[in-house]
Amino acid sequence: MMDGISNGGMLYHEVQESKLCAVHCVNTVLQGPFFSEFDLAALASDLDCRERQMMMLPAHSPAGDLFSHNVSLDGDFSIQVLQKALEVWDLQVIPLDSPVAEPAQVDPELENAFICHLQDHWFCIRKVNGEWYNFDSLYAAPQHLSKFYLAAYLDSLKGSGWSIFLVRGNFPKEFPISSSEASNGFGQWLLPEDAERITKSCNSVQQAPQQERAVERQQYSNQFLSPEEAELFSDMEDEDLKAAIAASLMDSTPIATNIAEASNPQNNDKQKSIQVETIEASVPPTIDESNKHVEANEAGTLLNDKNNQQVASSLGGDDSERENQNKEKAL
Repeated sequence: MMDGISNGGMLYHEVQESKLCAVHCVNTVLQGPFFSEFDLAALASDLDCRERQMMMLPAHSPAGDLFSHNVSLDGDFSIQVLQKALEVWDLQVIPLDSPVAEPAQVDPELENAFICHLQDHWFCIRKVNGEWYNFDSLYAAPQHLSKFYLAAYLDSLKGSGWSIFLVRGNFPKEFPISSSEASNGFGQWLLPEDAERITKSCNSVQQAPQQERAVERQQYSNQFLSPEEAELFSDMEDEDLKAAIAASLMDSTPIATNIAEASNPQNNDKQKSIQVETIEASVPPTIDESNKHVEANEAGTLLNDKNNQQVASSLGGDDSERENQNKEKAL
């Protein structure tokens, strides 16, 4: 356990630069800019040489120069490099799920530092002056963690697939803040209250667009509500529920308009008359009407027959007269 106030109560934090999160992680564990990316690269190169020697390969074989197990081309380092860097300061890096670290699994608050890793990102959770902080380089400032939340936070990380390592040993007591080496270009010293203020400011900036969208949804939905409904609607806390209700009200507006039109008596009378006419036009003729049409057709047929007979008889009479005249002339 560390006794007393270190570094005058200041917190050392490094913000993300390229893919140098391993450098940031090591320095926040040590609480000072003790290592640069070149220092870790030298350690990685030394580890590569030792690995090649164990594999009976030349110390600088072409294959070995092109590929490294300890540092990637974009600057990401292996856990072995971090271990070597912290061993320089008499610190041990132990997997949290190992039997040696079992007490830390039960009560992590009794420890001083943890290293967390997932894919290509590293960050440190560190106790400084009796308080726990998350020194993730993706954050603008260290984020305070309560003692009660620490265990739950570590459990959530493990559940999300993070590898967690316990750091034990003699941590550096002080770093000469006033020296020219106090900053490596992406490190900063902060008072705890300054770190809290920066964290709150960043959170408010992130929440501002969400609040603006919520206000816009509120104003838009109130256009479709009465004053009493809008007041009741504004008291609801769930913004998503507000949006859902507003959407349902907007969808039901055409239906309400149709219902209002249907309730108008004049519209009902017009609709009834139109319906009656439509029904009458669509109903087929009755049997009586059909018989009438048949009788009319038959009467017309008989009349035509009579007319034809008269015409034929008249034509026949003319022929008989001509025959009589011809007989008389012959006599």
